[in-house]
Amino acid sequence: MKRTGGASSPHLLVVGLDAACLPVLEPLFERGEIPTLESLVRSGASGPLESQIPPWTASAWPSIYTGKNPGKHGVFDFLTFEGYDWDVVNATHVEARPIWELLSEHGHSSVVVNVPVTHPARPFDGALIPGMTAPENPSCHPDGILDEIEDACGGYQVYPQSGPDPDESIAGYERTIEYRGAAFRYLLERFEPAFGFVQFQQTDSVFHERPGDARAIRAVYRAVDQQLERTLERFEPRNVLVVSDHGIGRVEGVEFRANEFLKERGDVRVQSGGEGMPTWSRAWQNDLLEGEEASEHTQSALERAMEVAAKVGITTQRVADTLDHVGLKEPIGERVPSDLIRAASEQVAFPESRAYVRSKSELGVRINLEGREPNGTVPADEYEAVRDDLIAALREVQTPDGEPVFEAVEPRETYFDGPYLERGPDILTVPAGFDNALSQDLLGAVFGEPVEPWNHERTGVIAATGADIDGDASLSGATIFDVAPTVCALFDVPIDAEMDGAVLPVTDATSEQSYPAYEGVAPVATDDASVEDRLSDLGYL
Repeated sequence: MKRTGGASSPHLLVVGLDAACLPVLEPLFERGEIPTLESLVRSGASGPLESQIPPWTASAWPSIYTGKNPGKHGVFDFLTFEGYDWDVVNATHVEARPIWELLSEHGHSSVVVNVPVTHPARPFDGALIPGMTAPENPSCHPDGILDEIEDACGGYQVYPQSGPDPDESIAGYERTIEYRGAAFRYLLERFEPAFGFVQFQQTDSVFHERPGDARAIRAVYRAVDQQLERTLERFEPRNVLVVSDHGIGRVEGVEFRANEFLKERGDVRVQSGGEGMPTWSRAWQNDLLEGEEASEHTQSALERAMEVAAKVGITTQRVADTLDHVGLKEPIGERVPSDLIRAASEQVAFPESRAYVRSKSELGVRINLEGREPNGTVPADEYEAVRDDLIAALREVQTPDGEPVFEAVEPRETYFDGPYLERGPDILTVPAGFDNALSQDLLGAVFGEPVEPWNHERTGVIAATGADIDGDASLSGATIFDVAPTVCALFDVPIDAEMDGAVLPVTDATSEQSYPAYEGVAPVATDDASVEDRLSDLGYL
């Protein structure tokens, strides 16, 4: 299908809106803020889209673009672990075939812009500009395309350049979204693909960076809507899918500090003075655009002094408690560099512990298993008994008001299956209604006030409209694993039999086949302190 002017109309356009959900969208619809998105949702089939456990960006988007659960694609969180060492995940950790590579094998070209966990880019028929977990100025496919985009569009950003001033922050969001839309349209014009996939991350990050700021939220969604309007008017795609990886909502319950709980049980051992493995805290300043590599950091004299103080019991946790009594904890804490916080914090001594939480966004507890971890303390023949004991204890945890902290505490096999199951946490802990927050921090008490007033929820949104879409179809029960099979069906490409989802009833089903094993590449380190700080700024680490 060709439109006048020479540009090819994509057969299918997928619009990814991180954290979009009906409770956020519907008030914007009612205010007339986002008419293009409202038309996409109202004109065809739409409904809730259930995410996975854990419903977090870095794991959920690979589930969307592969159609497989984390046990099959290998990414469970923003972090990946090798023994007690960690790294930020990237595309080399994804062990399953992305939908654009599958389409390429069947003769269909694609343009992919800003989808998380796609750096470094792999070759296929089309173009790819990576999204979250990529460094600023990432390598792209084909080589040199980012320079071409910056010349043609006046610039490009993976992450917004903004600051604490509300107007500056909003302008940074709008500028990043404008660059995103312009780059996507440029690539659609340049490559004339059959499949287009663009993702907007700011619909999520605005809730983490400016919680409760309705003006900022509206500005982000208006900016996204304007870019979609321009894209749809110019390229007239035959079919459009709108998908989100999860929802978002207010956290009105408690923060459960799992490592404090495990410390009280004797499962977690701690150290001070920078000798234990670090826990994450918010970075003082965003080094994302400065390009500082992790290997470049040298310890300051102040960090060394704080380590000495920590060794005699003057930890940042104790200092924070004192500051809190005089009303200075928040203003001073916001100005303390995270390296200093980490140097003086009480920290989990992972090699000496029996079980611990490594990262809050994987929603799980890991067991320090002998023969799997370098200094495992739990013998293999005691693994099931230790895991069962931990599950039973966590299921019994109640908030100070007597309500269950978790709606489910289950072995990982309940949620995952596949060859990469061992990469995931041993136990999954699902907060009750996602109204309680899980934390890995050691802060001197098991319960506290949630640090972030907004956090992820499991239910996102999906909308489907177009010439090949049954707009009257029910999308009840749709999950993020159904997106990739549905894309296959819309191109009449055989579905990978290993996909966990099914074709949504908006289109006719297609055949299945067993594909050759995916030939990934050996994982490479992200090794970029700026990416880590960006994720920490957003509260993910």
